[in-house]
Amino acid sequence: MGEDLILEQKHGKARVRVARAWRQSGKQWIVEWNVNIMLYSECLAAYTNGDNSDIVATDSMKNTVYAKAKECADHVPVEDFGILLGKHFIATYSQVTAVTIKIVEKPWERVWIDGIPHEHGFKLGTEKHTVEININKGGDVKVTSGVEGLALLKTTQSGFEGFIRDKYTMLPETKERILATEVSAKWRYTRKPSCYTDAYNAVKKTLVDVFFGSPHVGVYSPSVQNTLYFMAQAVMHKFPVVESIHLSMPNLHFLPVNISNIVKFDHDVYMPTDEPHGTIEASLTRKDFTGFSKM
Repeated sequence: MGEDLILEQKHGKARVRVARAWRQSGKQWIVEWNVNIMLYSECLAAYTNGDNSDIVATDSMKNTVYAKAKECADHVPVEDFGILLGKHFIATYSQVTAVTIKIVEKPWERVWIDGIPHEHGFKLGTEKHTVEININKGGDVKVTSGVEGLALLKTTQSGFEGFIRDKYTMLPETKERILATEVSAKWRYTRKPSCYTDAYNAVKKTLVDVFFGSPHVGVYSPSVQNTLYFMAQAVMHKFPVVESIHLSMPNLHFLPVNISNIVKFDHDVYMPTDEPHGTIEASLTRKDFTGFSKM
């Protein structure tokens, strides 16, 4: 390779779908994961000389997912499974310098019948649990958990006023509107919590609780930006194990219908639309954030 050229490369296996069922003490569990693996490795010769001797076949990566799922004798959080996978590739292949594992967990939830959890019945939920694991050769680990498709809506206690007005502005100011969004959130841990699943559920609950406020009074939202900030701030205050959090909250509009020549509406009939929509994103990070940790 010429001295004026630098090659950056990685390879992996994408969209490896695996379901793992556990049957213990008369009760059953199941998870379904979509796994993406990316290896950073020293295999320059494969590109420059056609020498494949340092390449880990992507088919081998796929088979490793199934083998490692089988090795999990007990119901395991998706974060722990991702760490298990990543450490395997680092330990097994000397030429691999770093690994990124991304997993999306499909939301299968246990069915309840007459207030009793069914022993082997499940239904598909809505929002998805996401995980990204980064591991380097020195054993440093970064764990990022997240949620996608967390759909939230409140019919009141929301407004939008005082924004810039110019010749292109047609949007009226309001103290009363529907606020709807589909939250995508990712948060990075500084150390391993006592249980990743419990931490995931607790962070998700905090996001929801802050969005809505108390069940009888609620909380007023002067903008999606303000609500997003207080949601992120609450997570950072409540969970010291979280080093940073990123939130994306599109503003999904419910437009009041106005056909006054036919019938008069009083902000009670709307046209839901998600295209186009406002896009609001922000991150909060602790000042002493370091990125990697030993887990």
